[in-house]
Amino acid sequence: MILLFPIHTGNLKLDGGAMFGVVPKTIWSKAYPADENNLINLAMRCLLVVDGDRRILIDNGIGDKQDEKFFGHYFLNGSQSLRGSLREAGFEPEEITDIFLTHLHFDHCGGTVKYKEDRSGFELTFPNAVHWLSQQQWDWATRPNRREKASFLHENMMPVADSGKLRLFDGPFTLMPGFDVRIFDGHSVGQAIPFIRCGEKTVVFMADTTPTAAHVPLPYIMGYDTQPLKSLTEKEAFMDEAVAKGYILFFEHDAYTECCTLETTEKGIRVKTTSSLKEALAAV
Repeated sequence: MILLFPIHTGNLKLDGGAMFGVVPKTIWSKAYPADENNLINLAMRCLLVVDGDRRILIDNGIGDKQDEKFFGHYFLNGSQSLRGSLREAGFEPEEITDIFLTHLHFDHCGGTVKYKEDRSGFELTFPNAVHWLSQQQWDWATRPNRREKASFLHENMMPVADSGKLRLFDGPFTLMPGFDVRIFDGHSVGQAIPFIRCGEKTVVFMADTTPTAAHVPLPYIMGYDTQPLKSLTEKEAFMDEAVAKGYILFFEHDAYTECCTLETTEKGIRVKTTSSLKEALAAV
């Protein structure tokens, strides 16, 4: 039986205009609040999937390797941490068997690698884990385009490859029974999205395909997406499927909403219910 544990790693702030793309602030700010500097607070919420002796952590936040100047751009806030949240769920980093990375933007994979105790170099935060990533994302991140280059940090990627614990997969696959993976290219080429079956329900870890519940309407696509029209096509097909199959959407970045379900309305597909993951799984 698969068990799921939300793992909160803290928050960061990003420009609201960049997060909502071409949608005007007068519209998106009604659904997601911004401060006086147009910054919105975003979670870095990961997910631990436990099935017997298998413990798979999906993404792992921003980490703590960069300097004060770097972190100063993102206004980190919140009292929760990767290690603290894992311990709260009853696990230590050494017990994690698999790290699944949706993609290699720094706010999704920064916790993969940490400084050695004497800060003489880097080591894996999860030393006993196999690290999973799509081949497409690896190729994209190691030869980055100029627009996206600043999101891929060498120290978050290369120590994993050097360790011999990196496993690259090519296209959709099943990591284990109940854990299926699909590729969505609009945000960043090779972004891998887990579909996790818990009994009769399916939880989809949304990563940056739909970062918050406020992004559910089709035109709400991030300015960060490298292929926004592809994002739109992927999103439309997924949203139709999510309504038809009753998926639970688990949001990595929504600071206010952990999960939602969807419904079709006269205005298009919209949020039907919002809840915690626990409540969503318990709902009849």
